[in-house]
Amino acid sequence: MSLSRRRGTLAAAAAGALVTSALVAAPSGAAPSKNGCDNRSNNTYAKLLECVRVDGVMEHLEAFQQIADDNGGNRASLTPGYDASVDYVVDVLESAGWSAEVVPFTYDAVDSTLEQLTPQQTEWPHADATGTGEGDVTAEVVPVDINLDPPRANSSGCQAEDFAGFPSGAIALVQRGSCPFADKAVNAEAAGASGVVIFNQGDTDAADRTGVLNPTLGGDGVVDIPVVGTSYAAGESLAQEGSTARIAVDFYDATSYNVIGELAGRTDGNVVMAGAHLDSVPAGPGINDNGSGSAGLLEVAEQMSKSRPHNTVRFAWWGAEELGLLGSRAWVDQRSEAELDEIALYLNFDMIGSPNYYLGVYDADQSSFAAPVVVPEGSEDIEETFESFYTLRGEPYDDSAFSGRSDYQAFIDNGIPSGGLFTGAEVVKTPEQQEIWGGVAGESFDQCYHQECDTIDNLDEGALDVNADAVAFAVFRYAASTEAVNGVPGRAVPGKFEIPAPAGPEHTFAGPLGGDDHDHEGEHQ
Repeated sequence: MSLSRRRGTLAAAAAGALVTSALVAAPSGAAPSKNGCDNRSNNTYAKLLECVRVDGVMEHLEAFQQIADDNGGNRASLTPGYDASVDYVVDVLESAGWSAEVVPFTYDAVDSTLEQLTPQQTEWPHADATGTGEGDVTAEVVPVDINLDPPRANSSGCQAEDFAGFPSGAIALVQRGSCPFADKAVNAEAAGASGVVIFNQGDTDAADRTGVLNPTLGGDGVVDIPVVGTSYAAGESLAQEGSTARIAVDFYDATSYNVIGELAGRTDGNVVMAGAHLDSVPAGPGINDNGSGSAGLLEVAEQMSKSRPHNTVRFAWWGAEELGLLGSRAWVDQRSEAELDEIALYLNFDMIGSPNYYLGVYDADQSSFAAPVVVPEGSEDIEETFESFYTLRGEPYDDSAFSGRSDYQAFIDNGIPSGGLFTGAEVVKTPEQQEIWGGVAGESFDQCYHQECDTIDNLDEGALDVNADAVAFAVFRYAASTEAVNGVPGRAVPGKFEIPAPAGPEHTFAGPLGGDDHDHEGEHQ
């Protein structure tokens, strides 16, 4: 049984202001021991970047992996693995001297089942469709114009005539391709189907064409019958002659949790926020997606713990992101207008260690990608802060579309300047990107995206190392001053190094999907 969602530049003035800030391209001399880092105040860029280490990030990721191993293989919302992840984050924060608050939120959730009964008995991994109806049906499975030999793109269920002669009350088995999922489900219901199973296309070996589908039908109540998505392998099995199955979809009120950690600043009313989602998908432990962002924040929290920032720093670990950004949306909705006005900016870290990575920065100035959302003023400075860090380190970077499809969405909806990092998900790496970042052209940035294999081995530690420092650099800069973002004066960080102007991105993407954020609302066809 699975749990799933319900329908439910540096500007000239700013650059000049930062010349006196402390910054080093890399710490000089021998780095202190771990104990040395734990016992000192990392109050300069040099000290902080010496002490934020990939080994520390990996320790947290190993803990998340162990939590998943001990709790059914995942850390998904509403599971013991997620609850144990919440406890772990709270323990780390409190041990480091941060405040930690577990904040509940409720949402409409779904219990669902896809069980084949004959000619074999198998409970198949699946996801309920956004916009599905409720129900519990057991019936024969009738394939509708599917293609298995060979598997290929097709119009299975896209036309009403595909269901000619369909036996009323049967479960319709349709294959991904050619039209929106909603068309397939609506046509099936009109033909008298009691339920619908949509299985993946299977026309390539790529995980996004063979693994479990997360179908999106649209808004609430597109159909009144239960609809689920599943893998190509499940579809092959269900297409056997004499196949019968049970589909069940049941809506209920669920409670999950966000974790909010805070390090008090010297001033009130100007809060620097950063966040990462803590939950995985049910299919696996979610170590890159998004243990990587969660662990990066934990390492930075530990190494900043003895500093006294000018602005209050608030970190968030969001729940139920994989179900539709639910935790971050709920937390923002729980805030008063005055509380939201105190948030100077929000930084988002979702998948920062992809195994076939590129180094992506959310494209707030829309130099590569026109944003489908309104980008709040001040976000461009955040983009350039990350670009300046990569320039400092001599790392090539590129734009990632400011799509609004991760936890920053609720913040930009409320006019809060935002930005973040992304190293790629299901999109395939190009030969040009391979020349820049290495890896394998023709393979996705993360072949284990939303899969069981998103384990502790599904990371590039080099990317994770660079990006953990990028997180620390941006948080530390804005903990001192957000003036370039929202006009609120701060203070200079001690030191004599200058922040370089961005070197300029490597424009290597063939189209808007190349640098896009990963989509937790599912695919539409």
